[in-house]
Amino acid sequence: MTAPLVTILDDEPEIRSMLADALEDAGFRTMSFSRATEFEAALKSHTPDVCLVDLGLPDRDGLTLVHRLALEQGAAVIIISGRAQVQDRVTGLELSADDYIIKPFDPAEVVARVRVRLRRDRAAPQSASDTARFNGWTAHFNRYTLENDKGEETPFSHAEGEVLRLFLESPKRLISRAHMQETLGGAAGESFDRAMDVRISRLRTKLCEDPRNPRLIKTIYGAGYIFLGDVSWT
Repeated sequence: MTAPLVTILDDEPEIRSMLADALEDAGFRTMSFSRATEFEAALKSHTPDVCLVDLGLPDRDGLTLVHRLALEQGAAVIIISGRAQVQDRVTGLELSADDYIIKPFDPAEVVARVRVRLRRDRAAPQSASDTARFNGWTAHFNRYTLENDKGEETPFSHAEGEVLRLFLESPKRLISRAHMQETLGGAAGESFDRAMDVRISRLRTKLCEDPRNPRLIKTIYGAGYIFLGDVSWT
């Protein structure tokens, strides 16, 4: 079995070397890049399992790149940044990053976070399929798209897909914020709550929900969420 591929995008050579050594010692394959243009060119011929992305890139806005990666690649995206403010972490998670690690960091922590992301992604789901149908919609988790009854497709990010799968695998059951945090990972607190709010809001928009009276993803204030659709996996 081929080892998972982790790409490292950071303009500091010491950090690239430190991360590559730690990840390779842990059994991962790595590819390292100092500029976004080199990284994006490599994506045409390589499919990473996890992307580690620094926000302070010399040739591209890191946050914009993170958002595009999350939507187009289907890989887990972990931000590594010296920006330690809560708002920076919130913004990164709102743009569909899966995790946010603040510099300086212990390489062992990064390895542990990568392993956690891969364990969650590869854990056997309750359903045996990557396709779920509900209320006129089809969710294709193998290509990260939502298809309506006219055959029109809308992409969703890796992070949005995690939330959607959680709902679809537990329809008509209350899902608490605590359960979401435990299942999806990340530190509990304001940044996690804000990220979940944004991901759910985006899913509602993609499902053409009325934000004032959503039919499928209902908020139970003070308790969590309930997905009210009739779900079948094929």
